[in-house]
Order: sequence, then C-alpha cells, then structure tokens
Amino acid sequence: LVKVSAELETPDAGIDLGWEEVSWDPFSFKRQSSERIEVQGIGLGGEETVRVFTTQAKWDAVAHKLEQLGDFQPEIVVETSGVLAIDPRDEVAIATINESADPKLVTVSDGLDLPVIAAFRLLASRLDPRHPILLKDVLIPSADPQTDFLDTLLRASANLGSLICDGIGDAVLIQGEQAPGQSLRLAYNVLQASGARIFKTDYVACPSCGRTLFNLQTTTQRIRAATGHLKGVRIAVMGCIVNGPGEMADADFGYVGGAPGKINLYVGKEPVKFNIPEGEAVERLVDLIKEHGRWFEAPARIAAETTA
Repeated sequence: LVKVSAELETPDAGIDLGWEEVSWDPFSFKRQSSERIEVQGIGLGGEETVRVFTTQAKWDAVAHKLEQLGDFQPEIVVETSGVLAIDPRDEVAIATINESADPKLVTVSDGLDLPVIAAFRLLASRLDPRHPILLKDVLIPSADPQTDFLDTLLRASANLGSLICDGIGDAVLIQGEQAPGQSLRLAYNVLQASGARIFKTDYVACPSCGRTLFNLQTTTQRIRAATGHLKGVRIAVMGCIVNGPGEMADADFGYVGGAPGKINLYVGKEPVKFNIPEGEAVERLVDLIKEHGRWFEAPARIAAETTA
C-alpha cells in the first residue's frame, strides 16, 4: 500500500504492482468524455446531465399524470431510442460501433451471464469513449410484481452507483422495479445520491457527538422546511467547528455550531458569518443563499406541502 500510494503521487503514471501495469488512478474518478447526441429531442452525453430512460409500457402508464410526478419525469423511451444493445465480449460488435463515423448510444444486452458491474465496465473499457452508454440496474429483469422493493433498491444502488462513481454512464434505465412511478423515483434518487444529477436540495449532516452545539435533528428539519425546494444546492449542517468544516465535502453553504447558542455560516468551506444567535440562524442562512443568487421562491405546490 505504501508503494502504491507513493506511485499515485505522480499524475497519470502507471502503477507497477509487480505483476502488471495499471494505467489508471483508482482514487480519481471522472465521467467518461462521450460526445453529445440527441435522442427523441433530448440531449444526451457530452456535458448533458445523466438522463432517465423508461419503457414504453411504463411511459404509457404515467403519461396521464406527468404533472403529478413533479421532478421524477420520464425522459426517453428505450424501445424507440435507437440504443444498440450488445454483448461486450463480442469483438465484432465492438469493432463495428467503434468504426462508426457518428457516436452511438450503446448498452449491454439483457439476459447475459455477466454481473451488471463487470458487464458495463467491460463495455466501457472496449468501447470508444465518444459513444454514450445507457446503464441498467439489472440484465435479467424479474416479471414478479411482488419483488421486495428493498432488494430492488439495494441492487440498483450498488450496480448503478458503482458504475457512476467509475465515471461510466450517460443515462440510466431501471428494469428491476415494475411500478412505473417507483422506478422513476428510484432512478432519480440513485443519481442524486451519487452526485450525478442533483434535482433537489442535497443535505450533508454530521452524525452528532458530544461536541454538537445544537439539536441537530430539529435544526436540520427547520433548514429542510425552508430550503427543500432549491434544486442543485448542497447545504451542510454541522454540529461544531472542530470536525464540521472538514466533513462539509463540496457543500455550497454550511450551517455550523460555533459556540453554545451561536452559529457560523459558510459559503463553500469559507466562514463568512459568525456568532449568529441560533434562533435567527436559519433565516440568516436563507439571506446568505439569496445574496449568492441561489435562491428562488418555492412553487405553490411545494410551499403548500411544506406548510401542511
């Protein structure tokens, strides 16, 4: 491990582990540089956000209530998307796609005797990176409507989350969940949790310890009530200034206990407001978000749900 760590200090260097050369840094993840294409009028790949696919049957089931789905919208129907489904072990299929003049949307065929993660990693390693990839949570969908949702959630989170953290994937398709609305919510929440597509406010909260200077649970609830409609904003709620700033990761704003009854506010990892009385701190946090142009008023539907 010491040898590997030392090697990693040299950017882009191969790592000599004694048995083979590893040409990538396992501690550095970034999205593959695919090229942008349009599918059903929606941009995909390149700098576009990760898109959410669904099946025609699921689309038809929710088409009459798209407004009720809110942020969990189906974007592209897989059957009419023109996606190329292949076995990543098929050298002829890989070569044909790589020789194509235009970028193609590619995925792994259903029914293969390969684990999902291994299959898509193999596809990404052999495919020219300019071709966008559609990820799937499972390759052998179950037809059983009684499948335990917890199993589906864990499988989708593990498979899709691992691949997204590898930098693989320009779109996702949930096949393991039969319920149309539930499958869309699962897709979006996996993208939110992995940081690939932030469609609602993202919160980072410390686990609380003896140094926590305020009631973490009730304060977080108050902050959520005030800011839960701010799409794409990350807010950290930290109990103290000892560990808090280091745990804030890539939060846009921070609410950190500075002293008993006093709160410090952060922009990124930079403290900007100090010793604010706890009773005023949530409102001052909202003011800070407004100062930095990240605030917008909650839509009527969301505001009603928050005050109900």
